Amino acid sequence: MSARRSPTHHTTGAHYLNGDTAGFNHLMNSSVFKDFPTIKFIIPHGGGAVPYHWGRYRGLAQDAKLGPLSDLMLKNVFFDTCVYHLPGQELLAKVIPVDNILFASEMIGAVRGIDPETGHHFDDTKRYIDQLPLSAQDKAKIFEGNARRAYSRLSAAIGKQSVR
Repeated sequence: MSARRSPTHHTTGAHYLNGDTAGFNHLMNSSVFKDFPTIKFIIPHGGGAVPYHWGRYRGLAQDAKLGPLSDLMLKNVFFDTCVYHLPGQELLAKVIPVDNILFASEMIGAVRGIDPETGHHFDDTKRYIDQLPLSAQDKAKIFEGNARRAYSRLSAAIGKQSVR
């Protein structure tokens, strides 16, 4: 999703986040993980509204007799850290298991300016991860380990490179 037709939906303020949330819902209600059990998806922007409404999605999965949401989705779905404030990152890490979070930051993201409250770029997400009350091992998963699992061919490609 890189564009929108309706001028009433701001591209990075509404369109993307709505699409991320809808994508999760569509995956949850599909048979894609039964049909392709090893397929992996990364939902950007912290999953849109998904972490905030995790209880709603658990209930929807239960009502639809899909099984527990964590069993249904978390073997195949990852969420990135393009969330532009510490409370959002804290919520993401509290609701979504660390094993399903991938580090991401945007060089020219949704907000290009400096946050007057912090003096840092809004899209400097690394500093938020650094502030989370997680172990060094869990932060290493977010920064690198989980990406190697999500992109399984990445580790093989890196292993084949010669050290210079």
